[in-house]
Amino acid sequence: MRTIGAVAAAVAVTMGLAGCGSDAATSAPGTDRLSGTVTVFAAASLTETFTTLGHDFEAAHPGVKVVYSFGGSSALAEQIRQGAPADVFASAAPATMQQVVDAGEVTAKPDTFVSNRLEIAVPKGNPGTITGLADFGRPGPRIALCAVQVPCGAAAEKVFRIAGITPQPDTREQDVKAVLTKVILDEVDAALVYRTDVQAAGDKVQGIDFPESGQVINTYPIAPLATAPNAAAAAAFVDYVHSDPAKKVFAAAGFDTP
Repeated sequence: MRTIGAVAAAVAVTMGLAGCGSDAATSAPGTDRLSGTVTVFAAASLTETFTTLGHDFEAAHPGVKVVYSFGGSSALAEQIRQGAPADVFASAAPATMQQVVDAGEVTAKPDTFVSNRLEIAVPKGNPGTITGLADFGRPGPRIALCAVQVPCGAAAEKVFRIAGITPQPDTREQDVKAVLTKVILDEVDAALVYRTDVQAAGDKVQGIDFPESGQVINTYPIAPLATAPNAAAAAAFVDYVHSDPAKKVFAAAGFDTP
C-alpha cells in the first residue's frame, strides 16, 4: 500500500509540474481555455483583415494576445527559416510557404484560405492618365512594382508575360504596402498591387482593372509552425481563419474565399 501511495504521489507531482508553463502556455488542464501569446507572421496584404480577426479572436479567447509581424512573404519565410519564434505563417503564395515546408518548419499540410488578384492603382485624380496595363511599358509614367522575389512581384511578372509587355519600373519595393504607399504619396503614376489593397486605401487611390488579372490568381496558404511556442493557440487561430465569421471579413475586404 505504501508503494502504491508513493506512485500516486509521484504521478500527482508530475501532473502538477506539467500544468506549470510559460506565458505561451496552452489550455488549462480539463478546459479548452487558451492563454498566452500567439505570434502570427502574415503577408502584408493581410494587414487589415488579420488585424480585425485578431481582435475577434482575442474577444473569443480572453486569455490570448495575438501579435503580428506583417511583411513580404519571402522575407517572413526567411526569418522563420532562420529561427524567428512564431506560431503561425500565412503567405500570399504557395511557393513561399513551400520554402518553409521544405525547411521542416511546417509539419501539417498548409490550407488555402483566400485568393487575390492584381489591380492597377493610381493616385487620386489619375494625374498620369493611366488607362491600362500597356502604360507600364511606356517610358513616360512613373511606375512602382513589387520585387520579383515577393508574391505580388511574381504575379506581376506573370501578368506582363501574358500581356506581352516589358515593364519599366522606377522602383521595386519589398512588399505590396510599400508599393501602395508610393501611389498614395503621388511618388509614382501607377503601380500593380492587390485589389484588396486598393479597396483598403479607400479614396486615397483609384483602381483600374485589367483583363489579364483574372489569369493570375494568388492563393494564400496558412499553417501552424512545427516549433510554435503556443501550439494550441496556433491551431485555434488557424481554425478561426477558416471559420464563417472570418470568411465574411475576407469577402468584405475583396478577397475570394474557397
